[in-house]
Amino acid sequence: MNTQGMKINGITAGMIAGGLLFGLAACGNSDSSDAATSAAPAATTSAGPDATMSGAAAQPFGDGCAAVPKTGPGSFDGMAADPVATAASHNPALSTLVTAVTKAGLGDTLNTAQDITVFAPTNDAFAKIPKATLAKVLADKEQLTDILTYHVVQGKKTPADLASGSFKTLQGGTVTTMGGGSDYTVNGAKVVCGNVPTGNATVYIIDSVLMPKG
Repeated sequence: MNTQGMKINGITAGMIAGGLLFGLAACGNSDSSDAATSAAPAATTSAGPDATMSGAAAQPFGDGCAAVPKTGPGSFDGMAADPVATAASHNPALSTLVTAVTKAGLGDTLNTAQDITVFAPTNDAFAKIPKATLAKVLADKEQLTDILTYHVVQGKKTPADLASGSFKTLQGGTVTTMGGGSDYTVNGAKVVCGNVPTGNATVYIIDSVLMPKG
């Protein structure tokens, strides 16, 4: 998949991948050659309000984490060994997101990115959008790219970072986070399973699609 010629806010996706090392979630059939080779530390499968929330080694947390498989590629250990594109493809709750990023052609950018945070909407989050509107967005690559890149920020953000933060996204806009313990929001969207490590990113699964302003 060639993203070298794609322009986002005046810069090419190739420039983003090479210079800023940003990325976004991608399809399940991304080539393995695109995958990041370094794996993040494996996370345990236990999660909840009592989980330690400080530092990069904090456990995944949130009610939505209960749906994550205990073993296999879709488990926390499995996702920690894969770049975020591949990890997303193993999570059934993110299948609509996978479809969206496939249509946007952002897979190669994601799999070669380093140290990013992805706010990943669930299938239920996409289901909140009227079907006709969603179909129109999925058919408009430019608009879809704009929306999807709004869900990615630079750096692997910890729960402590999200307690009260404002982060510039790949799209160019800003997202605002707040919370504590095991309850966090991103622009008001609830984190249902947070601090999930992948080979090159930290993922916070959210219950609504984030829409850039303007």
